[in-house]
Amino acid sequence: MLVTKQPVLRRFWYPVLPESELGEAPVPFTLLGEDIVLWRTADGSVGCVQDRCCHRTAKLSVGFVKDGNIACGYHGWEYDAAGDCVCIPQQADPHKISSGVQVPAYRAELKYGHVWVALDEPLTGIPHFPEDEEGLRRIDQFYEEWKIGGLRLMENSFDAAHIAFVHKDTFGDISRPTTNRHNIEEFDYGFNYSSHSEVKNRDGVSNRYLGGETSEDTVRQNRSTWHMPLVRRLGITYPTGLRHTIITAATPMTDNRTMLVQWCYRSDTEEEAKAEDIIAFDRAVTLEDKEVLEATEFDVPLDNRDTSEFHMYSDTPGLRMRRMLSDLLEKHGETDMRLAS
Repeated sequence: MLVTKQPVLRRFWYPVLPESELGEAPVPFTLLGEDIVLWRTADGSVGCVQDRCCHRTAKLSVGFVKDGNIACGYHGWEYDAAGDCVCIPQQADPHKISSGVQVPAYRAELKYGHVWVALDEPLTGIPHFPEDEEGLRRIDQFYEEWKIGGLRLMENSFDAAHIAFVHKDTFGDISRPTTNRHNIEEFDYGFNYSSHSEVKNRDGVSNRYLGGETSEDTVRQNRSTWHMPLVRRLGITYPTGLRHTIITAATPMTDNRTMLVQWCYRSDTEEEAKAEDIIAFDRAVTLEDKEVLEATEFDVPLDNRDTSEFHMYSDTPGLRMRRMLSDLLEKHGETDMRLAS
């Protein structure tokens, strides 16, 4: 699915930046093919506008922040968070500006330690992650570009069959390629997914990661949520009672470039499992995914009604995603625009 060709996808919230990355200088980002720029305003909120001055088309991201506004580095024109030009230094009265001198502005909110952006009127709110309200510790993990389409990453997140093979060096078991049954419950703009899986416990790092498990094998009880279109919450509970929840967003930059934004919640303490060990283990897992996913076709057709015998049971969540996305596009009068073969 070519995400930049579907206007309705502009009506969802995407995490585009860890709050820690938002300093004194403007920060550029490309979201759904749209070049935007973000900055911290005078009241501490986030401004987000199109990364292009309406005067001589210079990128505002190479400018600077002045009194909570973003200023163009070419001629110093200043814009507020609404996109209105509030100062033209070359005029006798710099602040007397005709209406309509502006750049497009976008919604931006801070939540879960990240900046979320919606390019058009949102169809739904920012996803709800109950772990944040419960006071579990949050660990920021990854913020990096992958050369894949966002839908491919989301499908992989719910594909249990790949674990035995792709993750054979971390927690998968290639001798047990079969997958367990699961349950899917749809809701508006997403679904809940429950399953369990047997995984390997191979070394000291994974012992700490698994909350003190010492046996060679253990079971993960999984309760996941897909938030349309490209956010996944993976809630894992281990036999020790440890809760480990991973939030993964495949924030779509372009049709074949995705920003992987990931953080996790843990019910243990830093003394029980250091954040650096948790990040290291999840880093090994994500790199295994990255190698395989970047070798696949990024343009995923929404062939959601294909009942081919070659579709495994573990393909069901991905097919459900495709059907729901197809229904969304149809509802809004759009089609699945793909590259010609």
